[in-house]
Amino acid sequence: MSTVTKTALQESAERHLWMNFSRLGAPVEGHELPIMVRGEGCYVWDEHGKRYLDALSSLFCVNIGHGWTEVSQAGADQAKELEYYPAWSAAHPPVIRLAERIASLAPGDLNRVFFTSGGGESVDSAIKLARQHFKVAGKPLKTKIIARDGAYHGTTMGALSATGIQVARQPFEPLMPGGSHVSNTDVYHRPDGFDAGSLAQEFEDRILFEGPDTVAAILVEPVQTAGGCYTPPDGYFQRVRDICDQYDVLMVSDEVICAWGRLGEWFGCQRYGYVPDIITTAKGLTSAYAPMGAVIVRDSVAEPFLRTGELFQHGFTFAGHPVSAAVAMANLDVFEREGLLDNVRANEGLLRSTLEALRDIPVVGDVRGAGYFQAVELVKDAATHTRFSASESDTVLHWVADELFDRGLIFRADDRSGSPVIQVAPPLTFGPGEIAEMGALIRPVVEEVAERFGAGS
Repeated sequence: MSTVTKTALQESAERHLWMNFSRLGAPVEGHELPIMVRGEGCYVWDEHGKRYLDALSSLFCVNIGHGWTEVSQAGADQAKELEYYPAWSAAHPPVIRLAERIASLAPGDLNRVFFTSGGGESVDSAIKLARQHFKVAGKPLKTKIIARDGAYHGTTMGALSATGIQVARQPFEPLMPGGSHVSNTDVYHRPDGFDAGSLAQEFEDRILFEGPDTVAAILVEPVQTAGGCYTPPDGYFQRVRDICDQYDVLMVSDEVICAWGRLGEWFGCQRYGYVPDIITTAKGLTSAYAPMGAVIVRDSVAEPFLRTGELFQHGFTFAGHPVSAAVAMANLDVFEREGLLDNVRANEGLLRSTLEALRDIPVVGDVRGAGYFQAVELVKDAATHTRFSASESDTVLHWVADELFDRGLIFRADDRSGSPVIQVAPPLTFGPGEIAEMGALIRPVVEEVAERFGAGS
């Protein structure tokens, strides 16, 4: 990346701004802090006027794409009428209408909506709800949560206890007790003949180990994000659903990323044909035009609270914010008017085939994902599934991240599978032109990875 004289904004950011998941201080020498100033459609521009193809929906969240002024205006119009009132002892029209609309789109009898400010808060709220649900139902020992290795569920202390990424957990331990993990659905590195059906069975084995009377919930993503878009084997979620029913364990579908069209359906669970007890969501609910999350709950989960009149001892100041609710409604209007779910279904095959075409490069090991949520795993030698060493993987990951960004592509560089992964989750407005542009940016970089770092290098 070329060196550019620092602007006043860059200097101010280095002095005062503590960014997420970032080191303090000046960037590495020869690099500058990118400062994005404008977005339109599937592109964003930095302060120097350079254009980037946003193939990650910024952070899996700008699902409708950038620049829909009508969505922003809906928030501004609501602020003129009622800028804020807490959804505690009173309600307001925007949050009521949004709750009704979400319930109408959710599968089965998920009819109750508890609002939050974002994804981590939604997961934390679901964990608290599961625990209190069983206390109110007369089963107070059911407190434990089972999730999957490598899964990312958020950074709040409760959500972090479900997160299965050691480096994310370690700085903040000890965490909330009761979190445990089973294998994820990465089958690429499994030996030939591996029975993928055994992966769902691990949940039952873990419940029996912990004691069925102590387990409150199983927490799963329809497509696991961290590690690079792990999809479920056939019948996986149906077996998990049966296990939950057998042992009276709540099934929580973490759809902070997978909901709102990402997989071609309103909710990821609809893509895979299961009905969870709780859905956690955020991001695409407002397409990030305003902060908002939600916990969507089955009637059976709410029943003990209705029967006993027990108070759910939980809430947030900005949960159900009227401005965010108005933005969410306008966002969903765009979804429906523009046929964005249909666009994902129509172009998913082209997106996938564009990435599959990279398999002629000897470092492309696996291509996986669903809908507009896809990943390419890079390995030392695709013929033998041989991974890069840890140091090589780190080098490749950072080189790919810098090189693709410098060429104008926003994507996710991930190595939590043990291998470098190129992950894309473009706006749902992405069409054949943007898909071709993305492929043209990725191919030469992956070819250079093979030349520089592959088995024959």
